[in-house]
Amino acid sequence: MKKIMAAVLAAAMMVVLLCACNTGSVSSAKIKVVDIELSQESYAFAVSKSDKELMSNVNEYLAKIKGDGTFDAICDKYFGNGTPTKVESKALDTGKDQLVVATSTGFEPFEMVDSAGLFYGIDLEIAAGLASYLGKELVIQDMKFESVVTSVQTGICDIGMAGLTVTAKRQALVDFSDSYYNAAQMLIVKADDTTFDNCKTADDVVAILDKLTSANKIGCQAGTTGEIYITGDLDQGDDGYGFKGIPVTKMAYDYAALAVTAMINGEIDYVVVDNAPAKAISKSVNGK
Repeated sequence: MKKIMAAVLAAAMMVVLLCACNTGSVSSAKIKVVDIELSQESYAFAVSKSDKELMSNVNEYLAKIKGDGTFDAICDKYFGNGTPTKVESKALDTGKDQLVVATSTGFEPFEMVDSAGLFYGIDLEIAAGLASYLGKELVIQDMKFESVVTSVQTGICDIGMAGLTVTAKRQALVDFSDSYYNAAQMLIVKADDTTFDNCKTADDVVAILDKLTSANKIGCQAGTTGEIYITGDLDQGDDGYGFKGIPVTKMAYDYAALAVTAMINGEIDYVVVDNAPAKAISKSVNGK
C-alpha cells in the first residue's frame, strides 16, 4: 500500500465526508460487520534482511512495551476509551540519525493521517516510541500498500509498519519482527442486508459467498490480505494463505474506506477487510 500522501484524512473520516457529498437515502446509509472471522493471520513489522541490529532492537522494544503495559495502553486509545496521540514526522535528511518508516495511511486503526498532516494509529504510535527508544528522529513515508515491503527491501525505508500480515512470499523479501497483533478477515455489509444474519460459523458465511457470481462485486483495499481472500491463492501452495477465493468480481481500492463508501453508494455488494479496520470503520460510520 503505498505512495506518499501529504494530507489524507483518516479512513473513517473519508467515508463520512464522501457519503456526505451524496443526497437522499445514501447519506443516511449505515453498515454492519458480520462478526465472524474468516481467516487467522498475524501482523509484524518488516525490516531489511541485512539489518540484523535493527531487527534485534525492534523485537527488544516490542517485548518491552508488551511487558510494561505500553502496548495495551496504545491499543486502548483505539479500541477503548483512550485518546489517540498524534505523531509528527520529521523531514527526511540523510545527514541526520533517523528511523524511516514505510506505512500506508487509511488503514484504521493502525495508520491514519489527519488534515494537518499529523499521523496516528497503533502502528505509528509504536513507531514514535521505537524512534525515541533508538534515539532517532522519526520520518514517516506514506505510500501505496503494495510499495511498503519493496521500500524496505530496497533500503528506501528502514522498517515497514503498515498492518503487514506475515506471509511466505513477503518473508522471501524481508525479515519480520515478532508478531504483535492477531488479525482476521471479516465481511462488511449494509445494515439492512440480512443475507448473513443466521450465520454462526465461517463455514456458514463461506457457503453463501460460494453461491455468488461474477455479477456480484466485493470490494477490498488493494494489496491487502482481503484482496487475496477474494481472488484466492491455492495455486501458490505453501507460499499462500490457502484461500480458495470467491466467485465474484473483485473491486480493489486504495483505502478500505473507499470500498465501504462504494458499498454504501450501491456500487458494490460487500467489503472484505481485516477485523480491526472493519470494526473501526463501522463504528465511525454508524456514529457508535
